[in-house]
Amino acid sequence: MKPGLERIRALLALMGDPQRGYPSIHIAGSNGKTTTARLAAGLLAAHGLNPGLFTSPHLQTVEERFEVGGEPMAPEDLGPVLEEVLPFAAALEERTGDGITYFELTAAAAFAWFAARAVDAAVVEVGLGGRLDATNVLDAAVAVITSISLEHTEYLGDTTAAIAAEKAAILAPGRTLVTGRLPAEALEVAGARAAATGSAWLCWDRDFSVAEARPAVGGWLADLEGVYRAYPGIRLPLHGRHQMVNLAVAVAAVEAFFGRALDPQAVAEAAAAARSPGRMEVVRRDPLVLLDGAHNPEGTGALAAALAEEFPTRRWAVVFGAMADKDVPAMLRLLAPAAAGFHTARAAGSSRARPSGEVAALASGETPVPVTEHETVAEAVAAALAGDDPVLVTGSLYVVGEARTALGLGPGG
Repeated sequence: MKPGLERIRALLALMGDPQRGYPSIHIAGSNGKTTTARLAAGLLAAHGLNPGLFTSPHLQTVEERFEVGGEPMAPEDLGPVLEEVLPFAAALEERTGDGITYFELTAAAAFAWFAARAVDAAVVEVGLGGRLDATNVLDAAVAVITSISLEHTEYLGDTTAAIAAEKAAILAPGRTLVTGRLPAEALEVAGARAAATGSAWLCWDRDFSVAEARPAVGGWLADLEGVYRAYPGIRLPLHGRHQMVNLAVAVAAVEAFFGRALDPQAVAEAAAAARSPGRMEVVRRDPLVLLDGAHNPEGTGALAAALAEEFPTRRWAVVFGAMADKDVPAMLRLLAPAAAGFHTARAAGSSRARPSGEVAALASGETPVPVTEHETVAEAVAAALAGDDPVLVTGSLYVVGEARTALGLGPGG
């Protein structure tokens, strides 16, 4: 990880700046940005556009990061795309002596692939922060901040206002900023950034909102108040009341992109077709298995609220693993009321993962339920399934991805 825009700007300049070939929606936030990005791309497609979508991290395979027209990149397409980008990366590294990072390479590959596929628009998720993120080479028509919480403080700052400033820096002059449910300090920073750049600002609960949300089979039914009109009776087949906020933010972003009201039928169709793997995702019914990549206290709080609201009588065998820089005790305390027991594991896919033994020790100190330490996520999942309780896998998207593989699920399915 090497924050900074010098390498990606130089690389894209060598490639002919493919990111300038289409308008874009740029999405930052501590939580909810992947789901919001997926919903925004679906809304664009429902209105007849051919959108590109770039998200991160992936759960199982790198191709998951790239989509065009709602279809993920095929495995056989990744090699040719990288073969086009790598010579430029090698030339830049030879000239500067500064290596291109993994994320910079995937972002450049996405921009090039979108140009080659002649997308009408791109929805691009920020990797980390915003100001120095490799995606911040876009001159996006719409910038979105879904949420703000204290995270990655070694890179982004140790206050809500500082982190908000890093994320708000994706807003280009004269464009439109859309903000979700943000703390007051973050809203102040967002408003100041919009004013300083001469940009319009659309704010949750002022310019758009969820008028009413009701639980439905497999998800939620809601009436949305958009920027330009109301969208009643929208069904979203995702668990968690917070997903309705993500949908409202996505609708506002696409309204801002078009500068007008959306087709209510298209909004309904896009919402009904929504999927967000690894986010409050039910992957089995017997036994019940739920996957949620809540990776910080804000995300875990949303998960805990969703469990209490939608599964109030359930107590879960929780498979849990987290990154070393997260407030794990806070996350465990939030999950404890719904837990029948914890199975801790370290995600093999990340060098930043906290060792299973450390997580188990913290869980034993923070919760009264049984705690079992495991070497791998697959072992933890198998042990959880061997019991009589429903299974919840959470704490990190890396843990969720490894659990999907252990459960025999393919990417996105």
